[in-house]
Amino acid sequence: MPPAPASILDLHQVSMAYAKPSGELLPVLANIDLSLRSGEILGLLGRSGSGKSTLLRIAAGLVKPTSGDVLYRGQPLSGPAAGIAVVFQTFALYPWLKVERNVELGLDALDLSQGERRRRALAAIDLIGLDGFQSAYPRELSGGMRQRVGFARAIVSDPVLLLMDEPFSALDVLTAETLRTDFIDLWVERRLPTEAVLLVTHNIEEAVLMCDRVLVLGSHLGQIAAEILIPLAHPRNRLAANFRALVGEIYATLTSRMAESLAALSASPADKAHGLPRVAVNRLNGFVETLAAAAYQGQCELPEIAGALALKVDELLPVVAALQLLGFAELRRTAIRLTAAGRVFAGSATEERKRLFREHLLRFVPLAAHVVQVLEEWPDHRAPRERFELELQDHLHREDAQRTLWTLIDWGRYAEVLAYDARTRIFSQIA
Repeated sequence: MPPAPASILDLHQVSMAYAKPSGELLPVLANIDLSLRSGEILGLLGRSGSGKSTLLRIAAGLVKPTSGDVLYRGQPLSGPAAGIAVVFQTFALYPWLKVERNVELGLDALDLSQGERRRRALAAIDLIGLDGFQSAYPRELSGGMRQRVGFARAIVSDPVLLLMDEPFSALDVLTAETLRTDFIDLWVERRLPTEAVLLVTHNIEEAVLMCDRVLVLGSHLGQIAAEILIPLAHPRNRLAANFRALVGEIYATLTSRMAESLAALSASPADKAHGLPRVAVNRLNGFVETLAAAAYQGQCELPEIAGALALKVDELLPVVAALQLLGFAELRRTAIRLTAAGRVFAGSATEERKRLFREHLLRFVPLAAHVVQVLEEWPDHRAPRERFELELQDHLHREDAQRTLWTLIDWGRYAEVLAYDARTRIFSQIA
């Protein structure tokens, strides 16, 4: 029996918490156990706010966890370490430097001669498919080519561990697919110097296409909700039954966690401290209209409608959560179905839609009813944003609180129950 692959990265009971304005700690990650082995691409999948990027920063040595142990090649990781490189979501290039110099920045921590730096930079540029563009400036390159520069800069130092934070999400669909395929080809052909990859992604199909294992993080407090093996040989066929089955399994895991969260919210109807998904009303309207159309007749499997609307999981699930929260749709495992109210909403004219939305907003979203009540009681029916922001930050992370207020403002304006002046940061009641 061949020996087990060497462990590259190990996290043992890792937790992370940030301080709230009150001084209390707000947990983001809880008791994470993770092991990444040589020869493996491990995916981290979950909704926004589940702690994926925080976990990746901990793995990079950029953030120290509140508790737990992080081991890199068996040794404690106490900061950025040689052999760990990161590919970021955005291109993160210096616009005043040419491609070759941008790539050479990945070697700044190494004591190399200028000749060796140039040799290694040109080799990485050639490997990643940018040969001939080494003298170009970033502004002369397309988005896909700029991200290739980011990849070249990450691999130029021959990293043992490559961390990728949604590296394809800023690209258009076709460019992302080309770069994704090229990366997998290099990986399968063992032309990359990297031994292991940790990939943060919102894209379920991308995870199944690229990864050997996928860890699904819970919706709010970051805990590993499921570990799913991807036992498919490369190249993988998106249309194959076994590929689609794995996509469905991951959707089911994510939606079951979301359903549990929404059920908890429904069980405490007076609780105004829950976060709201960041979804604009126009997206809700468009989704409801699509679901109500003849092609779906009010119900559909999530993977099917996600593909039809080109929605990533982090775009789709907030829509589903919002519609269920407002009482316009119901989620059943991996299928969504319009409720009777949702069908009426889909078939109504603008003013009737707004009336129905207003009724459901004040009935099913305690935070909306709370803000309206406060505005009724305050002088001139006006209140500063900080009044609600600080209240939410006693229960939510600062970014979640801001996202929740953004949603409340959008929904409240559409329902014509409140107004908001971004310049003065003042909420006011609509008479």
